[in-house]
Amino acid sequence: MVGYCPICGKPVYFGEKKRSLGRDYHPLCLKCQECKRQLTPGQHAEHDEKPYCTHCYMRNFGPRGNRRVVSHSYHNTAST
Repeated sequence: MVGYCPICGKPVYFGEKKRSLGRDYHPLCLKCQECKRQLTPGQHAEHDEKPYCTHCYMRNFGPRGNRRVVSHSYHNTAST
């Protein structure tokens, strides 16, 4: 049975498929939707049925604390 690539919608034949997270992709279609980096099957995250590398996924959809890291330095100016 031939599956269809969720990215391009074309048939994915057995000899060319990359199976990841229950879906069959063409090798060139399995890339991050944001940064376009090629992904390894099973080593990525999905949002709205689209693949993302872990970095882009955490930046865009992860817990609020992972979206932007802001560092503040506080100095004690009280004299002793």
